[in-house]
Amino acid sequence: MLANYFPVLIFLAVGLIAGIVFLLLGNILGPKRHYAEKDAPFECGFEAFENARMKFDVRYYLVAILFILFDLEVAFVIPWAVVYKELMAETGMFAFWPMFVFIVVLTVGFIYEWKKGALEWE
Repeated sequence: MLANYFPVLIFLAVGLIAGIVFLLLGNILGPKRHYAEKDAPFECGFEAFENARMKFDVRYYLVAILFILFDLEVAFVIPWAVVYKELMAETGMFAFWPMFVFIVVLTVGFIYEWKKGALEWE
């Protein structure tokens, strides 16, 4: 059983090693010229014009939360779709109905948010 996870372990190790190597190479080989303009804080290319603790409209947070919510839901659907054929062979329709309920609840939540105007900017 653990042999099935060996490629995943290799993938994680190669990714971790590559990340560390690239960070070290950038730190060692990159230019180290510091000057006032480069080290000055900036905000999207503009000079900072207000306090960093200014209040943002709640819609920014709402859209971010909704994106994370629906993005994570898709992350649950993809593995199920990959093994759907095997699940159907083993359990019959029992593999279908829980995901059907999951998608219905997700769709109802999406329609509710849409009707409440959570996706409207103006």
